[in-house]
Order: sequence, then structure tokens, then C-alpha cells
Amino acid sequence: MHTGDVGELDADVFLKITDRKKELIITSGGKNIPPALIEYQLQRHPLIGQACAFGDRRNYVTALIVLDPETTPAWARAHGIPPASLAELASHPDVLAEVERGVAEANSHLARVEKVRRFRVLTSEWTAETSELTPTLKRQRRVIADRYAADIEQLYQ
Repeated sequence: MHTGDVGELDADVFLKITDRKKELIITSGGKNIPPALIEYQLQRHPLIGQACAFGDRRNYVTALIVLDPETTPAWARAHGIPPASLAELASHPDVLAEVERGVAEANSHLARVEKVRRFRVLTSEWTAETSELTPTLKRQRRVIADRYAADIEQLYQ
């Protein structure tokens, strides 16, 4: 049945819908990549609350990452990092190193063309109030791409 959805079968042969076909990243090499799969793998790490993958008409995939507002401060306290705002934690070397480990772990589950080569940890949360998320908390990819266009461009320089 052709539904326009992208999915995968797990070990128990259950279908999990991961994306809509219309949200495919088509790289400069012509590879079709569902960004939801990349974002799902990134968000499996406890410090990564939100992620948005990019790479349409580009040579490689990049990602914008938002720290999880609940687990990141707790992780920081457990690792001896003084209390700080989420924005301050987004630039802390130990937090960035842990996020980098999370990206590496996500990449280990992705095909070579799907791997995130560069990423940026953002200093603010995405919410429905700030328009990066819909009221049902789905990413508004176009809003994010427009709002963070300069950050995305820097990831490709």
C-alpha cells in the first residue's frame, strides 16, 4: 500500500513510521535520506532533547541540536558542573563532549551517507510558542531552517 510514509520493520516485524516521503533529504550526490531516522538516532541520547537534520543539495548531513531541559542540568550536576542555564551548558566543554559522543553513537547506527558530519548545539529550546514546534510538538523544518540559516551555512564552511 502506497501511503507516502517512510517506515522500518523492527525485529518483531512491527512497522514503525519514521517519516513522510516529502521530507526527504536529497544530497548533492542524489541519495535520498529520511531526516526523521537521523533525528531519532540523535535523540536517543539523554542530553539531546531535539535535533533537526539538514543536507538537501549538500555533500553531507549536518544537524542542529537542542539540549534536553530536564536531563542536561541533572547530568551536569552529577558530573560536577556548577549550576548553569541551558544556554550556558550548551557551550560547556564537558557537555559538548558528551553530545559529541551521542552523535558518534547515533552515527554508528546510520549508513555512511546518513552520518552527521557536523553539528551545532543551540542555546535555546524549541517550543510551540517560539514556532519551531507545532502545537503537537512536531518540528517545523522550514521555520527552523529559516531561523537558523546562518548556523546551518557555517556547518558547511
